Amino acid sequence: MAILHPFHALRPVPEKAHEVACVPYDVINTREARELAAGKPSSFLHVIRPEIDLPAGVDEHADEVYQTGAENLRAFADGPDSIRESEASVYVYRLIMDGRSQTGIFGCVAVADYDSDVILKHELTRPVKEDDRTRHILTQQAHAEPVMLTFKDDDGISGVIEVTMATDPLYDLTADDGVQHTIWRVQDTEDLVQRFRGIEKLYVADGHHRCKAASRAAAEEPSNPEAAFFPAVLFPMGDMKILAYNRIVKSLPNGSVAFEKELKQRFDLTPTDNPVPQAKGDVCIYLDGEWFAMTLPSTEASAVVNDLDVSRLSESILAPLLGITDPRRDPNIDFVGGIRGTEELEKRVDSGEAQFAISMFPTSIQELVDVSDEGLLMPPKSTWFEPKLRSGLLIHLF
Repeated sequence: MAILHPFHALRPVPEKAHEVACVPYDVINTREARELAAGKPSSFLHVIRPEIDLPAGVDEHADEVYQTGAENLRAFADGPDSIRESEASVYVYRLIMDGRSQTGIFGCVAVADYDSDVILKHELTRPVKEDDRTRHILTQQAHAEPVMLTFKDDDGISGVIEVTMATDPLYDLTADDGVQHTIWRVQDTEDLVQRFRGIEKLYVADGHHRCKAASRAAAEEPSNPEAAFFPAVLFPMGDMKILAYNRIVKSLPNGSVAFEKELKQRFDLTPTDNPVPQAKGDVCIYLDGEWFAMTLPSTEASAVVNDLDVSRLSESILAPLLGITDPRRDPNIDFVGGIRGTEELEKRVDSGEAQFAISMFPTSIQELVDVSDEGLLMPPKSTWFEPKLRSGLLIHLF
């Protein structure tokens, strides 16, 4: 039984929504955040990436970073560009990207559900990122950004979404990347709360560190009942799309020529002019300015997690040939979201930042569910969901 919790949202006045809304904190680095927020004093990046308001080179985990974020959030909440809802509500949130729509429910979910595995995970979290987000939450006394969850399609919930979308939206804006974001308030909140009680499991799609940080923050605020909930947008699985999460390797032990020779001895490499794999088990690799296609060896292990392409890549190439046995911690590997395209992989290698790139076939939503249901964990950076939610539109204060 999943808990859906209505909340008193802090949100921008409609005429300022486009100026406030921004990309999530974890899809950009500090340099990119500074560039995106330049000349935009209302951007919510000043709350979720507050180091941009401090001198260049400041440690993003310095005390003044967290304090600046809290001050910026308070200034927004107390200023003329925001509204604090007097009534606890839930919302419908639709994104349209490249003609494809994805529509879910924006409300709060329970830390208790996360802790008891009603909300299932599929990735390990890193302590440093956990510490960072937990400190932001506690210093700001808010969950500034929602996580993305998914659930098995439900006709009753879909019906509520359809009825709600027939009303006037609170926001309807198109971001700079061309993605349209529309939000409506649900009229019959209690009906939707009851319908979610019939949902057995929720699955984390995007935001594992924010989920874990919310759990840790709630443990630090046991006397604050609202801290026991955190915001999420819950999408039916039929609406979800996963893109590839690609890899680059920064240094090859014996150089690119020797590595290419070893690959050709072990695998059937075929030169290709299409760097995007077309089927599960296929990858494309970029080496010395040339793309090759190959099929990953199958696994004999029975667990579904071992049959993931990212697992087979680690087992056949990363670990035995490159010594990358822990991709979560090994500095020789980095990850590139599929939304950046294979051109980004070429750029990283051609610039000398990396020596080797791998273009992956996307993990499926069913694989995510199967791994989660078995209580297993995927290798890091197995899924990249698009489109991304916009931050700053509905904020949960506690």
